[in-house]
Parts: sequence; structure tokens; C-alpha cells
Amino acid sequence: MHKIELSYLLSPQRGKDALIRNPMMDMLHAVSEQGSISKAARALGLSYRHVWGSLKDWEQTLGRSLIVWDKGQRARLTEFGDKLLWAERQAQARLAPQIEALRGDIERAFSTAFDDSAHVLTLYASHDAALLALRDQASAQGLHLDLRFMGSVDAIAALNAGRCMMAGFHARDQPARHSVAAQTYRSLLKPGLHKLIGFAHRQQGLMVARNNPLRIDSLADLKQPGIRYVNRLQGSGTRVLLDELLAEAGMAACDIQGYGTVEPSHTAVAQAVASGAADAGLGIEAAAREKGLGFVPLARERYHLVCLKSELPTPPVQALLRELQGGAWQATLDALPGYGGALAQSGKVLSLRAALPWWSYRKAKD
Repeated sequence: MHKIELSYLLSPQRGKDALIRNPMMDMLHAVSEQGSISKAARALGLSYRHVWGSLKDWEQTLGRSLIVWDKGQRARLTEFGDKLLWAERQAQARLAPQIEALRGDIERAFSTAFDDSAHVLTLYASHDAALLALRDQASAQGLHLDLRFMGSVDAIAALNAGRCMMAGFHARDQPARHSVAAQTYRSLLKPGLHKLIGFAHRQQGLMVARNNPLRIDSLADLKQPGIRYVNRLQGSGTRVLLDELLAEAGMAACDIQGYGTVEPSHTAVAQAVASGAADAGLGIEAAAREKGLGFVPLARERYHLVCLKSELPTPPVQALLRELQGGAWQATLDALPGYGGALAQSGKVLSLRAALPWWSYRKAKD
């Protein structure tokens, strides 16, 4: 059975009908109505050679004859050609409402591109519940976030490679100069090249079963026999945070059963714990509450957005800053479990050295 492919055209105004056009069907219809290839070509505004060649090509592609090619006779469709036109009329009549709805959906989507007051900002970021809320809220104001979640390290690398306009990553409030976070992000961020934008202040901790039946109250409790942990992917900000907390606690990866078991997001980790596939996993409080889990706070951290300094004055970034500085966003942030709007500095452009006190260009260079 042959397959169908759909395409569309952008034009200042719609055509005279609402059908999905197909050039082969148009030619077959013209031949049937006009009785000759030359008259069909004139009716379609095409050359005889183009119509004749196209019909021959389609016959070869379909493996069936479309036209009765008798010399000196009126051109007519084969039985197969007639059945094709009949089948298309049936399909067009049956699907007309769906076709019109699809056309309207596509037109509405493209209307954003022609609206000078609307903006699209490509954002690669570490998984975060507040970013999902921001995407929904900003869209109503004409700011559309093309949001793709990935590890913090990969997100900043994508920014530096020019694959996105902005990246999102997170780190503890005051990580030490020789912390895992400092070692991870220092080489990726450069004063004078990058600009930080405050976004959120959030709580990370251990997501555990409801009422915490295993009495998991700290990282040290993960060493107990039988406790199954579920981790985040290498390069994610939460994996960086875990390794930092383990180092501070004098623990190693081998102390945790399941350190090598990974999930791609906070939501996926929460689902693993909720389903009983794991007993604990590090993540944000919002994800734990959404799945009805218990939560053991371990660290406060700041979620930063970062862009190139050259992109700061562009309309999409300026629209984002206005949205983040608005009262509606502050209320949204305060309503999310584990997030605090007062300390978030949302929408404020921050000094790289001030916001990340472990970052020192001279020391890093040395």
C-alpha cells in the first residue's frame, strides 16, 4: 500500500477552496475535464511537456497506468486513474472538518512568527519545576520558551556552542572554591563573556516513601544494607550536588547501592520512589510533593539562567527579564513547594564573581 505525505504552503491569503492540494490529482482532474493533455496543461497554467512528463513519472512511481495513451484519441483516465480521483473526493469530503481545523492550528502557530510583539527564546536547562511554570505563564504574554531539559553541564556547553540563547543550571548558595560545583562550572563560564540572571531559590533533598518508613534522615542512612538509591545522569546539576554532599560527608559512590542507576529528571526519580523501584533519590521538593512522597531537606541552592553578554539587550532576553521581575511571577514562585521568591533575585542581572564567589579568573588561570 502506498503511503501519504502532507505538506503546506505559506501565502498572503488562502486559495479559493479548503482542500489539501495534490498536483497529480489536479492534473488527472484537468485531463478528465478537458479531454487532452495540451488543454489540461493550459487550464493549469503549465507546459505540455511538464504535465506529460509528470504523469509519466507518477505512472512509474505507482506502477500503474493513469492515462489511456492512444494516438489520435481523446485523452481519458484509466480505471485506476478514475478510482484515484473517486478515492480523493471521498477522503476530502469525509475529512473536511479535520482539514479545516488543522489548517487553523497551523495558521495560529505561524501567526507568532509574523507578530512583532511576540518572542521565542531557546532555553536549554537542567530540569526544574519552576521553568515549566514559567513557560506556561510567559506564553500568555507573547514570550514563548523553546525549553529543552538536559544536564546543567550539557546546557551550558550548548550555550557556548551557539545551539541556544540561554542555559539554566544550579549550584548551592556558597559552594567552596574547591567544591565539585566549582570544579565543574568554572571552566564553562567566563566573566566578560557570560551574564547571570537570577531565577529561583529552591530546596533539594532526599525523596523517600510517604511517612519515611525506612527512617532515612541523611546521606549516611543510605549506607544501610538494602537501601536502594536512584541517581541522576552524569553531568546533571543534581548529580554534581550529590557528589559534593558525599565528599563533605566523607562518603564514596560505592557506599550507595544504586549510585549507577539513573533517571533523566526530578519527576522520573520521584516516580521511581513512588512505584517502589527505589527507596530514595535526590531531587527538588516540588517533585516529591507532586507524587505524595516524603522529603528530607539537604541543601538550598540557587537556580541561575545564563546567556552571552551580547544577547542581553536582545528583545527575547529583555522580554524574559520583564516577565521574571513582575509580581505575577513572584506569586507563582512562592506557590511552588520548596521555592522561595524573596531570595530568588528573579530577573536581576548578576555579577558572575559576586553570584558565584568561588569563581576567580586569576585563580582559575593559575
